[in-house]
Amino acid sequence: MAASDDGFYEALPSFDSFDDVTRFEAYTPVPDDWVVLLSDVVGSTKAIRAGRYKDVNMVGAATITSVLNTCGTTEIPFVFGGDGATMVLPASLLPAAKEALLDLQSASVALYGLELRVGAVPVCVIRHDGHDVAIRKYRLSPGNHLAMLAGGGAERAEDLIKSGKPGDGWLFEASAERGPPDLEGLSCRWQPLTARDGCMLTLMIQGMGSDAPAQGAVLGSVLANIARILGHSLDSSAPANQVSMRFKWPPAGLMREARALARGGALWKKVLWVLGTGLVQAWCETFDRKAGDYDAPKYRGELRANTDFRKYDGVLRTVLDVTPDQAEIIEAYLEREYQRGHLIYGVHTAGTALMTCLLFNLEQGEHVHFIDGSGGGFAMAAVGFKERLAARATR
Repeated sequence: MAASDDGFYEALPSFDSFDDVTRFEAYTPVPDDWVVLLSDVVGSTKAIRAGRYKDVNMVGAATITSVLNTCGTTEIPFVFGGDGATMVLPASLLPAAKEALLDLQSASVALYGLELRVGAVPVCVIRHDGHDVAIRKYRLSPGNHLAMLAGGGAERAEDLIKSGKPGDGWLFEASAERGPPDLEGLSCRWQPLTARDGCMLTLMIQGMGSDAPAQGAVLGSVLANIARILGHSLDSSAPANQVSMRFKWPPAGLMREARALARGGALWKKVLWVLGTGLVQAWCETFDRKAGDYDAPKYRGELRANTDFRKYDGVLRTVLDVTPDQAEIIEAYLEREYQRGHLIYGVHTAGTALMTCLLFNLEQGEHVHFIDGSGGGFAMAAVGFKERLAARATR
């Protein structure tokens, strides 16, 4: 495929009905000269079981923040995975993105006590291995998009990076002296989202089939059947809703946010800044008022629209606010489909979900909010997913 300019993703048309995510024929191949950039927290399952799932989420979101901050005005596709992220970007931006991620990798242990693995694989290499990287742009609201990835390329890049060793070309090799990462815009202030209906259900689902249309048909059927079980569209089970969203002062993520923004400076200054701006935000939320560029009623509406509670990167991932009975019925349905060889799935349930925010321009409504189930969410659902995938391979 021919090389393209850095505006490839920005020029893509967007779609705004999530049900269309399974129309794989509508995905556009990424140019050969782009790269798949991945990050993941090493030992995330152990950290999550030790109760550190919010720290894991924070580092995963920080990888996206650090890269976006170094790419300027170029629109970069990204997918938040809970304990890491996948991004696709032009080769011209790779050197700067690599430096940003190495800065974060170096700081991650000091900031959150977590080791970060980062690396990149060229799209042309992925295609040479028989996989593809194709993309669509899902519109959340004006100016806010999520990338949807198909073709198996993201999974192949993850395999290469996770199994890689220093010197093989895929892993980024850390150096001793690094500067502080630029995490401006990363925010962690909302309370955990308490399930309105009793259960936050985290799902990972991969359709089986001989080709992309067959896999798409499976996932389309899954989305329709989950909606049937719920009795309404998935939108109505979004975790961020009027009941689940709560803000208190001091902010729940005070120290996490302050550490992220300190950039080697005096931590106490950022603690005071988060406390001060958080107090203004709490006042606005309490009285439904506007102060500066923070308009509480407007922001809450935008926030609910701009969450990534459902996405696709080769695996359908979603977090839903459901009743315990609905959770059981959905899991039983997925197990039947798994036994029939139609899909692979992983599931995790909790009473709350976590939200980590990227704030770009509040006045223009440009902000995106990452959702994960509490207690590990996607990382813990991935445990069962991988077990079922391995079991299928041995049949």
